[in-house]
Amino acid sequence: APALAVGCPVVVKPSELTPYSATALAVLAERAGLPAGVINIVVGSKAAEIGGELCASRSVRKLGFTGSTAIGKLLMRQAADTVKKVSLELGGNAPFIVFDDADIEEAVSGVLKSKFRNAG
Repeated sequence: APALAVGCPVVVKPSELTPYSATALAVLAERAGLPAGVINIVVGSKAAEIGGELCASRSVRKLGFTGSTAIGKLLMRQAADTVKKVSLELGGNAPFIVFDDADIEEAVSGVLKSKFRNAG
């Protein structure tokens, strides 16, 4: 979102297991008035090759990644060659404990707000 707010185009490489949400986001963005080509979706089953190309590209100035620590380390090393800014969210799974005496509706509301607060 910050890149879009200042007028920079973005390239999104979603997980090959869940490409449709990113594709839907691009369609909705165009419907909302964003020009074609501002949000670009790259999908494919060769994640390592796609990630390597994006990291090697001098046109890409910042890399954001959410996923495993092992892949985050790899991307950080690859991004270092072109001195990219890097933002990583690695290895989390956000456990949530609800005690027996809790208000279940309040707990569900709280977990949904917490889990999705930073999404998008």
